[in-house]
Amino acid sequence: MSGTLTIQQAGHSVVTDLGRFKGSRYGLPVNGALDQFSARAANILAGNLDNDPLIEVTALDFRMRADADLLIAVTGAPLTFTVGGRKCPQWEPVSVLAGETVVLRGMNTGLRSYVAVHGALDAPMLLGSCAPDTVVGFGLKLSEGTVLGARKTVPPIRQPYFDLPLFRLGLSRPGTSDSPVIDVTDGPDVAEFGDTADLLFNTSYTVSGRSNHIGLRLGGTLPERQSTAEVLSRGVPVGAIEVPSREELLVLHRGRGVTAGYPVLAVVTSRSLDVLAQARPGDTIRFRKVTVAEATAGHRAAMRELEALRTSVNTVFGLLGVGAPASWRELKPASGS
Repeated sequence: MSGTLTIQQAGHSVVTDLGRFKGSRYGLPVNGALDQFSARAANILAGNLDNDPLIEVTALDFRMRADADLLIAVTGAPLTFTVGGRKCPQWEPVSVLAGETVVLRGMNTGLRSYVAVHGALDAPMLLGSCAPDTVVGFGLKLSEGTVLGARKTVPPIRQPYFDLPLFRLGLSRPGTSDSPVIDVTDGPDVAEFGDTADLLFNTSYTVSGRSNHIGLRLGGTLPERQSTAEVLSRGVPVGAIEVPSREELLVLHRGRGVTAGYPVLAVVTSRSLDVLAQARPGDTIRFRKVTVAEATAGHRAAMRELEALRTSVNTVFGLLGVGAPASWRELKPASGS
């Protein structure tokens, strides 16, 4: 451990990564950062591997003190981000001097932001992941006074360098909205809803305050299942849209159990899962139907964008002599998971 940082105001924050891909074989949810694109981007901007541990901050203000010189990046929901009292940009690498305080506040749109530290954070692991799991009681939830170890320190980088065009790294930042449109593909049980299945695309749904990392609960006019046959429990993907009752839709997110026994009307695309991660209680959601080919193309476009960002960061960091370039790779679940 090369340096530390001390949490001064935790709000609702945890140390996480991209998820526990080996957990499914043991019946554990994947968990991990709910906005995967923003989490990957934060780590890339900090010169880390995509899956390195970082901090996920949900809704509330957050403050930490650097006990060594650090390089950090903040992505996700727009907010006011200051270092040592000076306002700093999100979605760019930022130099933090030892003793300076990092503050994230005023998250008024969107719900989650990500703080990555160059060299990554030290965190306990379970099945190859530090992602919190409320089912087994594992994970590092932060509180005032928590000290986190950073694996590397970075000599101070002269701030004027970041005003040069070279250091505007060109990533297209995802927008946030209180009325997002969510792309979905047909689910395995769509035929069981008959003509009422189209209600999913003709209705606005409101995010319930009971939504969490397990799933989003949505109120509105619901499609009605025509079949009365029992649905046996089976594996369900992250993003499955279930109709468990006549009161609300349930969109399963990364904390979902690996099996369920409700009909699955549709499945949210990977890019729109990141959008849902930023949905706040009271936001209005509409769904849009896409093909599997369109969903796949959208995912690949996002991965290409992150790969291009990695190349730019490696070039910039090489010029500054910061760290060693880390090759980009897309995480895939382990065989058999």
